[in-house]
Order: sequence, then C-alpha cells, then structure tokens
Amino acid sequence: MKKRTLALVCALTLGALTLTACGGGSGETVQSSAPAQTQAAQEETAADAADTAAAQESEASTQEAGGETAQTEEKGTVTVAATPVPHAEILEAAKPLMEEKGWTLEVVEFTDYVQPNEVVESGDIDANYFQHINYMESYNAEKGTHLVSAGEIHYEPLGIYPGKETDLNNISDGAEIAVPNDTTNEGRALLLLQENGLITLDPEAGITATAMDITENPHNIKIVELQAEQVARTLPDVAFGVVNGNYALQAGLSTSDAVALETADSEAIQQYVNVIAVREGNEENEGIQALVEVLKSDDIKTFINDTYQGSVVPYEG
Repeated sequence: MKKRTLALVCALTLGALTLTACGGGSGETVQSSAPAQTQAAQEETAADAADTAAAQESEASTQEAGGETAQTEEKGTVTVAATPVPHAEILEAAKPLMEEKGWTLEVVEFTDYVQPNEVVESGDIDANYFQHINYMESYNAEKGTHLVSAGEIHYEPLGIYPGKETDLNNISDGAEIAVPNDTTNEGRALLLLQENGLITLDPEAGITATAMDITENPHNIKIVELQAEQVARTLPDVAFGVVNGNYALQAGLSTSDAVALETADSEAIQQYVNVIAVREGNEENEGIQALVEVLKSDDIKTFINDTYQGSVVPYEG
C-alpha cells in the first residue's frame, strides 16, 4: 500500500517526467507519459515548420523562374546637352524613368546658347534640351547646321522684370530696358514691350524684330541688347529687363516677380516651345524616342508644375 501511494505522489508531483527509482529505495521504476496537449503542441509546431519551409521553397522557385523577366534589358546611353535650369533639372527627374526603359541618361550642362548646338551637330552628344524651335531654326539658318526637333516638351513665358523701376505705367523718359540680343528672343522681347504699350513695331518685322524696327517710342526708351544669360544680372543697372524663363529661374526670379508676362494663349508662346533637338536623321532613334516619351509623361508634367509654379509649363500640343 505504501509503495502504491508513493508512486502516485511522485506521478502527481513530477507530471510529464519519467521517474526512475521513485519507489522509495525498492528499485521499482515508475514511469509517466507526456500529457496529450504537450504532444499536440509539438505536432502543431512541426506542421508550422513544414508550412514555412514549403512557402520558402515556393518563393525561391518563383524568383528563380521569373528572375530573368524582372531585370530590365540595358539598351545603352543617351547623352543630352542642357542648360542648368530648368532643363538639366527636368532631365535629372527623368533619369529613373529612363532606367525603367533600359536607358542610361547622361546630362552635360552648358551655360550658353551656342555650344549645346555645336556638340549635337558634331555628333559628340546625342541631343540637346535648352532652346525653343524658333531659335533652333534661326541657328540653322545662320550657322548652316542641321538640327531638327524630336519632340516639343515645355514653354517658358518671357517676362519683364523690374530693375531700377517697378511701374511700367510710369516709366521714366529715356529709361533703359535690357533685352536678349539673339534674333528670335530679341523680337519676342520687343513684341512683349509692344503688348504693354511701351513701343510700336513695324508690323512686318514680327518675331525677327530688332530695335531698328521700332516705329513709335513715346518714352524714348533705350533698348540695351545683351546676351540672354546676362540680362538678369544687369537688372540693378537698368530700369527693366526682359528675361528668358530659364535664366529668370537661374537668377532666383519667379513669375510673381515679373511686372508683365507672355500669356499662355499668345501666338508667341506657341512659337517658343522648348524642344529636344537632334541632328537631322536621328530623331527616330530608339533612345531619343524613349527620352521624348518620358519627358512628355504625366510624371514629368507633374514634376514641372509642382517645381516651377508657372515659370515653366508643359506643352500639351
């Protein structure tokens, strides 16, 4: 009776353990099996481990099977000459989108309006992005180059910015106004001055107008012809300056600083759309077409609108 009682106490006390010589020195062995719920937990853990291993094996198989298609085919490099603001900035935003298409986009910055055309004409660089189509055509006529548009991307409203004076309606007699001196941009600047009632131009002059085409000048305004990139820097020395959109941005100016702007629906704006320019014959190249597609995408339009707040406007034509 004592032996049975002692064995029962050992079993109750030690639960799942197997007891040896728990018989009080008699040499009798008493054994207790693991509880059912402990065994069930072990079985559940083993099942979970099996499921995890199966899932990992399945994922590895999927990655192995789809790995080749997940990689983007590398197609090559597209080089583009650009002025820093906004063109190079827009191109930087386009780089990841070009990578998704398999192209590496390389941007080479210039600060003038001549070298970007020279390097494209020579074939050293694939394309440029800095100029409107009228400037490109004027450059071709003057230099004998063979540049064409591969795509129309955006326009930049030309603005009259204050210098020594701030009120066009009360401009002083003999005031100096700085304008770009290249053929198309000077004509565009003079047309903007005419739209604001400061001068009158020979109607036949159009976008090729120069100071020589002014027929009426009631305030005896002196037109100061400068390289486009110099106009913004000259504002402290003149009454007003007519500044190209990209150079206004570069100088830290915004459209809200201007006292007058070209309107979005003006005929001039439609003629001054900035383009991707290439040497004739290269406009259908796969890399160039990929670049144009990216620059006209909704992603880049959103970038332009959010970044430049009306100083640069996506072209919808």
